[in-house]
Amino acid sequence: MNVRALTGFLDPGWPIDPRRVASLAQSLQAARNILQDSGYVVQTLRLATPPPSEMERPVPAADRPELARQLEAQCFVNGLDYAAIGPAIPDELPAYAVIPDMLAATENVFTSAMIASPDAGLSLPAAHACADIIQRASILTADGFANLRFAALACVPPGTPFFPAAYSDGGTPAIAVATEAAELAVDALREVTSPAKARRRLVSMIEAHGAAFARLLLPALAQADVRFLGIDFSLAPYPEPLRSIGTAIEAFGAPAVGAFGSAAATAFLADCLDRAEFRRTGFCGLFLPVLEDSILAARAANGDLTVTDLLLYSTLCGTGLDVLPLPGAASIGSLTALLIDLGAVSLRHAKPLTARLMPLPGKSAGDEVQFDFAYFASSRVLALPDQPLGGILAGAGTLDIRPRAQRV
Repeated sequence: MNVRALTGFLDPGWPIDPRRVASLAQSLQAARNILQDSGYVVQTLRLATPPPSEMERPVPAADRPELARQLEAQCFVNGLDYAAIGPAIPDELPAYAVIPDMLAATENVFTSAMIASPDAGLSLPAAHACADIIQRASILTADGFANLRFAALACVPPGTPFFPAAYSDGGTPAIAVATEAAELAVDALREVTSPAKARRRLVSMIEAHGAAFARLLLPALAQADVRFLGIDFSLAPYPEPLRSIGTAIEAFGAPAVGAFGSAAATAFLADCLDRAEFRRTGFCGLFLPVLEDSILAARAANGDLTVTDLLLYSTLCGTGLDVLPLPGAASIGSLTALLIDLGAVSLRHAKPLTARLMPLPGKSAGDEVQFDFAYFASSRVLALPDQPLGGILAGAGTLDIRPRAQRV
């Protein structure tokens, strides 16, 4: 099992204070060395900031493209692979409009925008603004790749180490681990017919790795006065069958991801994660990123797996709608409708969800998708019906949706 990322959380100051970035970068590099000396492959080192409006010195919307440029430069100098600038929030809707400029100004900076939170509800204008970002970002490059670096967030708290959702709470510098753990689920289900045995195997694997991460990192980070937030033990995949969450779902018994049985399999795997004991941060769920998983990509290509299926699985276990290849002509109305449904699911189920949607210029539903990118598998464009919302959902209000009450 690989470590997808070691993510550091930091308020870098504005203008950026290079000393702050350099100090946390040293801790990230030391943590990587500790894990690699113990046999773990650490793929990337990353840095995440607070929302710009909540930094020690708030960054005006007009200055955020420059914030992105400076942060990218500091990451390069200090040997960090990627950075994430914390989300724009619905109270500052003009800040949403500059996000495509932030993406255009950089190559390795990610960012996000909030559409829903437990306190503020689901902002219909924020969902519409995110749809506009997605459409504008889709044409920044000929292949639509810029949307890899943007996500709409619903009820995502600070401290998840996965991008683009990562952001800091602005407190003491911190580090968290993001795993690439789908292969553990594949291993746990190999030649097993009893659900109880499969659960024991998967839970024990997760707990063993979780204990190892804490044992290895806690002393070194405490010495550096850096918080260890914990592990986001999401079952993230890599685009080959033995490291695919799709392989695990089908090994559990679903004929194909998207067919009946897939919901039961995903719910079971998510329940195993819930039962495991480890120091938690972030999602700790199943990632179902279509283009990052060879089996999901194949099932989407042959029509077994649809956008509606993925929205269903978000209610059970998933972390949302991730790297979905969509028609380049997807309208703001259709994108907004999908985001609003995702936000409603997030609020009703009290679970963090994200949407990383990728309209591909010149592509229509069913067209082949192939990127020259090692972390993406080949697939086809998913259909997204153009059915804009009306009535209250087309307005500029907020939906106050509370989690389902547990009554006897």
